[in-house]
Amino acid sequence: MSSSSGSMEEEKKYIASHELKQHNKPGDLWISAQGKVYNVSDWVKEHPGGDTPLLNFAGQDVTDAFIAYHPGTAWKYLDKLFTGYYLADFEVSEVSRDYRRLYSEFAKLGLFDKKGHVAMYALACVVLLFCIVVYGVLWCQSLWAHMGSAALLGLLWIQSAYVGHDSGHYQVMLSPRFNKLAQLISGNCLTGISIAWWKWTHNAHHLACNSLDYDPDIQHLPVFAVSSRIFNSVRSYFYGRKMNFDPLSRFLVSYQHVTFYPVMCVARVNLFLQTFMLLFSTRKVPDRALNIMGILVFWTWFPLLVSCLPDWPERVMFVLTSFAVTSLQHIQFCLNHFSANVYLGPPSGNDWFEKQTSGTLDISCSSWMDWLYGGLQFQLEHHLFPRLPRCQLRRVSPLVRDLCKKHNLPYRSLSFWDANVSTIRTLRTAALQARDMAKPVPKNLVWEAVHTHG
Repeated sequence: MSSSSGSMEEEKKYIASHELKQHNKPGDLWISAQGKVYNVSDWVKEHPGGDTPLLNFAGQDVTDAFIAYHPGTAWKYLDKLFTGYYLADFEVSEVSRDYRRLYSEFAKLGLFDKKGHVAMYALACVVLLFCIVVYGVLWCQSLWAHMGSAALLGLLWIQSAYVGHDSGHYQVMLSPRFNKLAQLISGNCLTGISIAWWKWTHNAHHLACNSLDYDPDIQHLPVFAVSSRIFNSVRSYFYGRKMNFDPLSRFLVSYQHVTFYPVMCVARVNLFLQTFMLLFSTRKVPDRALNIMGILVFWTWFPLLVSCLPDWPERVMFVLTSFAVTSLQHIQFCLNHFSANVYLGPPSGNDWFEKQTSGTLDISCSSWMDWLYGGLQFQLEHHLFPRLPRCQLRRVSPLVRDLCKKHNLPYRSLSFWDANVSTIRTLRTAALQARDMAKPVPKNLVWEAVHTHG
């Protein structure tokens, strides 16, 4: 037995990490997982999560990220991609070892399969809200009834987005086909935001959490900049273009701590634009036709509903009110990341756990508020275990906190108020740094007038 196993060891082929790193370009993409090296150059075109995750992690060990985003059954699909090479200097850090042990414990307890009835309750809530909104607009004459309907429509959009988010991370319906239907209805048809756009950006955000040049969720020039390091006009590897910090950017960023909440009230417009830009781009988009059809459904019923209001002032008020209510969700997502640590460069597989703890912030609240936050107040727990149903996140939170404490990693949980204070402080710091830059902005009357008064 010993001689046989020894000969098998001799037959194994090994490559070092620095050799693996050389296979990090389109057409030549290699990754390693659990010490085995795989060629995903062709698979990148079929990868359900899109090409961005594989391009960002190419040439690296991806074990932790693979465990986080795939069920155990996914390992068998890697076999056909095995190169025959093993990673010679493969090592597992103590943090990763504990993370994988915790993941295994959750799997044994069946937590990834215990979804409760959250999806059913959320969908029922969305249907009920939609019926109330339609009734309020069509059969009520009062201005207050119409504005109340607008507020409920905003709440509907929030809850519908959470259904789309859940179904994008794990199967909430009885079959994959019904799960995709839930995504299209809750995303495209009801909110006007493409589930294809969401998957494209959201996968990149999760894997490159708070990377200034790889995470699209913190790339908001010319309106916002969460760090002065963006002032160097860094390149966005997600969008494939340079984020120029020009005079307009400097002007807007200089007052971002003041404009943050007003911008959040109309942030939905940006999501509509991003959806159209992707769906009608030359980029390969999964289920493009279905996504476009879903968007057409939204842009049919929503304008028709608004047109049923008696006059244009009321229609404008209705739209702005619904957008303003939905801003609560946009603000929440910003609170989870804007004031957390940021970094430059691609995500790294060997410190994946550490990057997640560094780039996220939880929002503490009572359990009865979980429905409003969609479980995403447990942002770190969600980032570490994205396939974990939201009803399990509060349960695992103490275990994640203990793991962070054991390895001296940040676990930040603030109240909604304190999280807002922290975010505004971060934005104000960057705003003041933008004003103090040595290179002056070309003079103009608007710039001089604003600075004269403050």
